[in-house]
Amino acid sequence: MKYYIIAGEASGDLHAGNLIKHLRKKDPDATVRAWGGDRMQNEGATIVKHYRDLAFMGFVEVLLNLRTILKNISFCKKDIEEFNPDVIIFIDYPGFNLRIAEWAKEKGYKTIYYISPQIWAWKQSRVHKIKKCVDHMFVILPFEKDFYGKFDYDVTFVGHPLLDAVEQYQEEKPKFQTFCEHNELPDKPIISLLPGSRKQEIKTVLPIMLKLKEQYPDYQFIIAGAPSQSPEFYEPFTRKKGVNVLYGKTYELLQQSKAALVTSGTATLETALFDVPQVVCYKGSSISYWIARSLIKVNYISLVNLIMDEEIVKELIQSDLNPKKLKSELDSILTGVGRAKMLDDYIKLRKKLGGTGASENVANEVLKTL
Repeated sequence: MKYYIIAGEASGDLHAGNLIKHLRKKDPDATVRAWGGDRMQNEGATIVKHYRDLAFMGFVEVLLNLRTILKNISFCKKDIEEFNPDVIIFIDYPGFNLRIAEWAKEKGYKTIYYISPQIWAWKQSRVHKIKKCVDHMFVILPFEKDFYGKFDYDVTFVGHPLLDAVEQYQEEKPKFQTFCEHNELPDKPIISLLPGSRKQEIKTVLPIMLKLKEQYPDYQFIIAGAPSQSPEFYEPFTRKKGVNVLYGKTYELLQQSKAALVTSGTATLETALFDVPQVVCYKGSSISYWIARSLIKVNYISLVNLIMDEEIVKELIQSDLNPKKLKSELDSILTGVGRAKMLDDYIKLRKKLGGTGASENVANEVLKTL
């Protein structure tokens, strides 16, 4: 079978990589052409465009890069026609993927969506387009099945693939495996900084996180470097602070961390699954934030709180994300009752996410539909 897979971000690359691995186990002759990243390539996919060239965050940023986006859409359609796949699998990344899905359905291609766009948060009207152009939707959050059910659209809940990714990592690399070559201060507990993968969010959030370093002399701060960014990009942020950047080893870093400061997104859930207490940090351009607040229909920005439908991890957003408040929240999770409560809430979170096996479940269903 020939598979065309489109993932536009680091998290999509992770989940698509695991899906490809299971597809190839069940279909040894599989040929995969994709938009994605290194994880997908490592599983045997031919990468057409890397996600580092595709991720534009915020309304203003999208408008500024509209010509590039439209050019990519045109190129993608042409590439699909030349490859002529048996199925197109879309991984999140809705602004781009829904345009391609609509075109693909008109062209007669079989369309499958794995990891639903967060239309329950905003642009709920997109559900009507999804019903028309997506043959089957696989969702990874427990409340999404009920959401789509309100629109008479039957979707399949497969569990969250991060459960598989974290469990597999922990089985392969025990907690106290060597970390010393990345850690110049092994006697000091680690506060990990996960400022995101896009340049805009890193430039905005990381300087605020780093302002706390001098106030915690008994801890060391280590940045989880995004694979999509170069060491030179981080150098201006770290030069004066003397903070190390660890590339491509976020799970290893989380496994060793006492606490974490995390930009909203998939990383908040990954941090929770590693049982690391966290503070969620988000700050965008004023215009983008104002537009988002007027459109978004959910109460939280982190996956952890969205899944639990309550604030179990503190979210510091826009003006609330400042050194004083950030220090106060970090203090509350390093020791004492606040730390214990968050770790207890993480246990409840795991139960709500269901069991492991999401990627294998999707692979089975994809082959069944073909």
